[in-house]
Amino acid sequence: MASLRILTVVGARPQFVKAAAISRAIAARDNDINQILVHTGQHFDPDMSQVFFDELGLEPPHVNLGIHGGGHGEMTGRMLAGLERVIVEKRPDLVLVPGDTTSTLAGALAAAKMLVPVAHLEAGLRSFNRRMPEEINRVLTDHLSALLLCPTETAVTNLRREGVVEGVHNVGDVMYDATLFAAAASQDSQILDRLELAEHSYALATVHRAENLADCKTLGEILSFLKQQTRDLAVVFPLHPRTREQIVARGLDLGEILTCDPLGYLDMQRLLRSAAAVFTDSGGLQKEAYFHRVPCVTLRSETEWVETVEAGWNRLWKGPDYAPRREITAFGDGHAAEKAVELLVGFLKCQPRAGSAPLS
Repeated sequence: MASLRILTVVGARPQFVKAAAISRAIAARDNDINQILVHTGQHFDPDMSQVFFDELGLEPPHVNLGIHGGGHGEMTGRMLAGLERVIVEKRPDLVLVPGDTTSTLAGALAAAKMLVPVAHLEAGLRSFNRRMPEEINRVLTDHLSALLLCPTETAVTNLRREGVVEGVHNVGDVMYDATLFAAAASQDSQILDRLELAEHSYALATVHRAENLADCKTLGEILSFLKQQTRDLAVVFPLHPRTREQIVARGLDLGEILTCDPLGYLDMQRLLRSAAAVFTDSGGLQKEAYFHRVPCVTLRSETEWVETVEAGWNRLWKGPDYAPRREITAFGDGHAAEKAVELLVGFLKCQPRAGSAPLS
């Protein structure tokens, strides 16, 4: 039988990491899968994109749509049109969409409209805050998907509450797979020397969520909180381009916060592993902080990773203090990507092949 054709849609930093874990699992198989990697171009700056491909050993994308900028609707529409053309040309058996970005939703919509099965990697996450674009992307993508690859049992429960029970599987978290991979690969990082930092002498901060950047008052409060932390230890703040733009445009004061350009995946993992604390609005970084057992404060009023809060390693910025810390097994055993690929293959073997009927 010819190789199964899986088209994977990525566009942003976290998706590159997830896709790399899947690609490693596919590469370990006996050539029964042909993966077609499509980069929408959502993150296009070399520090936000190419460095991840280089460090993670991720093959160059077969297609780069080069789509970025503009509002959510405009970007989604342009991606949808571009991805439809790619699906017609490549004729995949399935479209795999990781995460919760605009690229995720566009990939799911394009595939579903063309009757190509969708698999959502990291399905079932919910912050229950519909003001977050990511929450809209998650919900819609889940309800378009034939195969829902969940990172935790909480995610499975969330889907069940919405009536989604078919094709739902708890495979564990591919980001945990990636963290284990990076633990060895990041040993050679010189980021601590470059920033003149000693281990456990600093906190790591990131801010990039639209709801935190759009409101000057909220962003000012976050920066005030970070500046207060510098009284006790250094705060290292890699600046997302959008965050830097908003800080400059509003003339906000960073005080003693140590800023730097966006970091590659391995440098970020090295910096995270030796941090004394993490302050972030990133969903992924909250979880990675737990993987490294670094206390985290989430700069939001809710989190989709409730397990980290319940385990006492994470707390909401304006919420209760930390719960007693404990170890949990919610994120799997480090083989989530392998399990996901097995499910993809099993699913596709029961489906008619894409070449048996025309796409329209």
